[in-house]
Amino acid sequence: MATTKSVRLEDYTPLPVEDMKARATAFYHEMRKRRSVRVFSDKTIPIDIIKDCLRTAGTAPSGANQQPWHFVVVKDSAIKRKIRQEAEKVERKFYGQTASEEFLSALAPIDTGPEKVFLETAPYLIVISMQRYGLRPDGEKVPHYYPIESVGIATGILIAAIHHVGLVSLPYTPNPMSFLSTILKRPENERPVMIIPVGYPEETATVPKLERKSFDEIASFI
Repeated sequence: MATTKSVRLEDYTPLPVEDMKARATAFYHEMRKRRSVRVFSDKTIPIDIIKDCLRTAGTAPSGANQQPWHFVVVKDSAIKRKIRQEAEKVERKFYGQTASEEFLSALAPIDTGPEKVFLETAPYLIVISMQRYGLRPDGEKVPHYYPIESVGIATGILIAAIHHVGLVSLPYTPNPMSFLSTILKRPENERPVMIIPVGYPEETATVPKLERKSFDEIASFI
């Protein structure tokens, strides 16, 4: 029978309850200011900041600790232009043919359309892929467990990290997005699930006037 290799939990330090309350409140007030932004400045950002945000995302829990995610950071302007061109092809078909009237109505308050200028103006695009299975050195496939949930958790942590350092982002999901695998030359076991433009907001940037659900609508206590 296989044995579980464990090490002592040494990095955990219990905090006084009052400190926990203060930290929980402070983090909530920080994160409640987070907004998805579609108008980016082209101002440059040190790559080390992006790397640390990705390291933070990589601390996410995952099924069987298989960490089934891969992040491709795109800075090259020619590659960003290709991504925009292919994404807008997909979007024009979506808005013009495939999207239901109900879906388009739901999108109306966000005031979005097929043009995706942010894919070129944002200094970085982070393309997140889910590894459907792993590969051993000899090429043998290794099944991954709960990859969708695991990548979702890592993505949430990444978005929080980006906001925490003072930048803005946008979770963008063109459908289909298989063109990303071709442009970025990713292996067959990876499936792109999201593009996250990252940067500073343009000085004149606006965001939709939206309401978040009330606390009673999102949480129940039994």
